[in-house]
Amino acid sequence: MLGECNLQAIKRILLILFIFNKYYVKYLTMSKERIRWIVTTGALAAIEVILQIIGNVVAFGPISINLSLIPIAVGAILMGPWCGLFLGAVNGIAVILAPSTLTTFMPLNAFGTILICMLKAMAAGFLSGLLFLVFKGKKIEIVGMIICSLIIPIINTSIFIGGCYLFFKDWLTSTAEKLGFVNPFLCLILVIIGWNFIFEFSTSIVFSPTICKVVQIARNKQKASA
Repeated sequence: MLGECNLQAIKRILLILFIFNKYYVKYLTMSKERIRWIVTTGALAAIEVILQIIGNVVAFGPISINLSLIPIAVGAILMGPWCGLFLGAVNGIAVILAPSTLTTFMPLNAFGTILICMLKAMAAGFLSGLLFLVFKGKKIEIVGMIICSLIIPIINTSIFIGGCYLFFKDWLTSTAEKLGFVNPFLCLILVIIGWNFIFEFSTSIVFSPTICKVVQIARNKQKASA
C-alpha cells in the first residue's frame, strides 16, 4: 500500500513538473538558461521526493530524518524564487501523501491539511529565493545563502504551527491532555515539533549553503574554461 502511494505521488509530481516547465520556461530568453532551469529543477524535484520518502520511513527515536527542505533551499538560491516555489509545491504534495498525514490529519480536516502542507513549503521556498536576490552577486553572497537557508525551516514550521491552531485546535488540545500538558502550545513545540525542527534547522544551515557554494564555484570554473 505504501509503495503504491509513493508511486502515485511520483507520477503526479512529474506531471506537475512537466506542466510547470511548459508554461514557465517560455519566459526564459536564453536556450542554455532554459536547459539549465529544466534540468536543475527536475533533478532537485526528484531528490526532493526521494528524501521525503526516506523521511517517512526512517527515524531515530523521536527524530524523523527529514532532509527534504535542503533541495528547496538549493533551488531557491541557485535558480530563483519560482524554482523555490515549485519545489515547495513538490514537497507539499509529498507530505500530503505521507502515511502519517493521511492517517492523522486528513481524516480530521482534509482542506486544512492540504492548505497547510502546500502553503508552508511553497511560501518558504519562494520567500527564500526572493530574499536571496538582495544578496546575489555581492561580496556578502555567502551570508545571504546562510540566511536564506535558515528562514526556510523557520517559515515552514511557523505556518505549520499557525495551521494547527487554526484547523486542528481540538485535536491539539486533546493530544496535550493525553500527554499531561496543560498548555497545548508547549505540547506542540516540545513533542510534535521539538527535535524534528532542530534537526531540520541544523541540517539546513550546514548543507544548503555548502551545496550552493560548491555548485557556484563549479559553474564559475566551467565558465572560465569555456
